[in-house]
Amino acid sequence: MTSKFLKVTIERGAAAKNAQQVFDVPAHESQTVLDVVSWIQQCADPTLSYRYACRVGMCGSCAMMVNGVPRWTCRTHISKVLDGNAVTIGPLRNLPTIKDLVVDMDPFFDKWVAAEGMHHGGRTREHPIAPVDEKSAARIEASAGIECINCSICYAACDTVAGNPEYLGPAALLRAWTLLNDDKDEGRDAILAAVSGKGGCHNCHSMGSCTAYCPNELDPMSAIAGLKRETTKSFLGRVR
Repeated sequence: MTSKFLKVTIERGAAAKNAQQVFDVPAHESQTVLDVVSWIQQCADPTLSYRYACRVGMCGSCAMMVNGVPRWTCRTHISKVLDGNAVTIGPLRNLPTIKDLVVDMDPFFDKWVAAEGMHHGGRTREHPIAPVDEKSAARIEASAGIECINCSICYAACDTVAGNPEYLGPAALLRAWTLLNDDKDEGRDAILAAVSGKGGCHNCHSMGSCTAYCPNELDPMSAIAGLKRETTKSFLGRVR
């Protein structure tokens, strides 16, 4: 950074009718985007609304659009995203804006539920614990997706979501794929039915933005490809 101040444009959604407001923010070393937003709220405009919790990349609640790219703002250093000496920060796209930088996460989690993203258990406490082979191909696939924290970065990055509101989205489909490969889950038929419908996995255009932008380096695109294979095999098995 060559200046003592940063020119920060905040896209204030919903109540402010998508207005842009520019702030001059003092520049510091090792400054994150979340630090910048916090300074604006604490020192320049206390009416600015935004969301965060852990500040260390564990919760994902601080996700925002930074120069048009979805990012965790707590883990993004401002020096890495400056355009000259300026940056534009806005609410995540593909989700309704409640106020300023705060989005309504309900549609995102509704898709997660619609994809049967919950454990389907059939055992009771009277049954022995189901054995799990950690080295099996299915377990490796299941384990690859369990670090998703539902931050919705992939949902905001997805152009298919932007063009098709019914599309379940990368995170929900990644969760479905994780459960489909989990030996302890007994909802295979329900999952395949959920992800093969109108808003399901076959809507994915395989552009890969979900995988490219995932802060946890997960691979939703490959998971969706797996769902495409399994739903196709299930359909062909039924028509024979």
